[in-house]
Amino acid sequence: MRTALLASVVALFASFPAQAQDFPKRPITMIVPFAAGGPTDTVARVTAENMSRLLGQSIIVENIAGAGGTTGSLRAVRADPDGHTLLLHHLGLATAVTLYRKLAFDPTTDLKPVGVVSDANMAIIARPDYAAATMAELAADIRKRGDQITFAHAGLGAASQLCGMLLMSQLQKQMTVVPFRGGGPVLQALTGKQVDLGCEQATTAAPQVQSNSVKAYAVTSASRLPSMPTVPTAAEGGVNGLEISVWHGLYVPAKTPDAIVQILSKALGEALRDPTLVKRFADIATDPTPTKATPAALAATLKSDIERWRPLINAAGQYAD
Repeated sequence: MRTALLASVVALFASFPAQAQDFPKRPITMIVPFAAGGPTDTVARVTAENMSRLLGQSIIVENIAGAGGTTGSLRAVRADPDGHTLLLHHLGLATAVTLYRKLAFDPTTDLKPVGVVSDANMAIIARPDYAAATMAELAADIRKRGDQITFAHAGLGAASQLCGMLLMSQLQKQMTVVPFRGGGPVLQALTGKQVDLGCEQATTAAPQVQSNSVKAYAVTSASRLPSMPTVPTAAEGGVNGLEISVWHGLYVPAKTPDAIVQILSKALGEALRDPTLVKRFADIATDPTPTKATPAALAATLKSDIERWRPLINAAGQYAD
């Protein structure tokens, strides 16, 4: 399988102009703008390992955390546009445009998309002794008690915060929001019964749900997840419009030649079809997206989510600067 994938990428190289045929010339750096050990870091390392086999050069993952992912992103923006520096970012790149009113770069013009890497859905969860038994009962309780209920999220701009904003918008009721520094502390607060509700990636929530350390009400996907097959979708629970996925995308600096971008995109798509990668992504409740591993697909995804989240963030009036 890998031999066939490598042959297809080699054939692709031969079809490009001379300036791209010797790419990559040296090891590639993949910037992850978050700390090591989290879901984005895991996605990056699995993807880098598989792409490096196809490209014939090692891909070194470099974690540059800070300012909600904007510090590492800015480093990628300012890197040499020769294809040897990549950025792997998630949904937060789209929301940063609104959350940071003085953002030092524009992701739609200062970065060039390579392709969508993966999708990971979320789960609406609660402390284990929360009274509501179903998503419908939970929605009714939120509508009734509103700010008497505490909703924990992993920090400003985190997907968990966006999920909470969307939930409150759909139910037209405000809860008391409690920010934490990361998903781990949120889960600890829920299992310790210090807060009522949260919305975390299925990747990290599934073990706690399976051990009954937290109670799961719904997943934010269009269909049920293999990692939590007994948990209904939000729509099944009577709450529509609550679909949200934490997608990851791969980018390069804006002036990177299109021929090099096409080589990277082709390698990404082939890597995402590798059975080993598919299995490793499944282990963290993440779906690879080989059919969307194109510049056009990522550009459309980024633009769509910038427009989707801007009004919700502005309505909340919570900014990072």
